[in-house]
Amino acid sequence: MLTLDDGYNLIRLARNSIESYLTNNGFRLDDDIKKRYGEKRGVFVTLNKVRELRGCIGYPLPIKPLYEAVVDAARNAIRDPRFEPVRIGEMDNITIELSILTEPEIIKVKDLKDYPKMIKIGRDGLLIYWRYGSGLLLPQVAIEYRWDEERFLCETCIKAGALPDCWLYDDTKIYKFQAIIFEERSPRGEVILH
Repeated sequence: MLTLDDGYNLIRLARNSIESYLTNNGFRLDDDIKKRYGEKRGVFVTLNKVRELRGCIGYPLPIKPLYEAVVDAARNAIRDPRFEPVRIGEMDNITIELSILTEPEIIKVKDLKDYPKMIKIGRDGLLIYWRYGSGLLLPQVAIEYRWDEERFLCETCIKAGALPDCWLYDDTKIYKFQAIIFEERSPRGEVILH
């Protein structure tokens, strides 16, 4: 179980990795960080500038130690292809949010129309694999946009590059996961746990 202190340490790690990358300064990982956060975890780093998304990149599956996944995702988030690359001058106005994921578990249903019953808004994030790609939406997205379970499924399909009803295709695989979410209230400020 991660604590608020862990959230502070991991957000500081994300910020330091971004700022050292943008300024070409050396970046060294503390051995204590490697030891403490060495468990493999999925993670997403979200960058917000005055509550406007500036980048969000991550690893849905636990393929890297948490500290390494945070560093990589943070550096990739500043180059999110949906936006202009983040510049060092912006970092004073950017807050960092970390979503540390549980391992996705497949949702099994007898009737495809039962998928919405298997999802809890605010708790579950969704990962959809369909025949031509995949898409993921974090648990907090459904709350931010006030979506119900069916709309959340449809929006995850769209994120996967599919039609909104791809969750009703026989060969679509739908996974759910949960997240521990840490967020800066202001740039370099207090860290809160959602």
